[in-house]
Amino acid sequence: MDVGNQLKAIRTMKGISQRELAKLSGVTNSMISQIEKNQVNPSVGSLKKILDAMSVSMGEFFTVDVENKEQIFYSADELVDLGDGAIQMLLVGSKRAKRKLSVMRETYPPGADTGTDFMKHDGEEGGIVLRGEIEIIIGNQTRVLKPGDSYYFDTRTPHRFRNKGKVECELISAATPATF
Repeated sequence: MDVGNQLKAIRTMKGISQRELAKLSGVTNSMISQIEKNQVNPSVGSLKKILDAMSVSMGEFFTVDVENKEQIFYSADELVDLGDGAIQMLLVGSKRAKRKLSVMRETYPPGADTGTDFMKHDGEEGGIVLRGEIEIIIGNQTRVLKPGDSYYFDTRTPHRFRNKGKVECELISAATPATF
């Protein structure tokens, strides 16, 4: 185990500076800095003082997982386009294995349509229009949504999206369960 990294991660999560931790624990600021840089190994007594100052037990210190094993943040160029070429559907978090939610940034150029065959699948979907307009047909209801308008529905109801306007439409959507 990387004791220095573990200590720094827990201290940071608690929102405590090295200087504050030194005052609270009675250990010098220099010692805490050296431990976090793995320049020295603390004695059990020193580590206990430091952990007590943060209300963390020895057991918690050695068992809490502070490393993020899954990617959390994604740059624009890491999003995978699931669209058909005309419609762009950029999936957020495409590298996550056990996803329960699909979040997408969708772009519909003028005339774009998800198809004359209505889609339907188990789950729920919601979204908000950022720019442009989109016609959404859900069952026997039809609405043209403009920037700021949103939708939320049971995806077992047949649905279709199309841009009948003259400008590109962009929206953010989320759907469960993740079908992509």
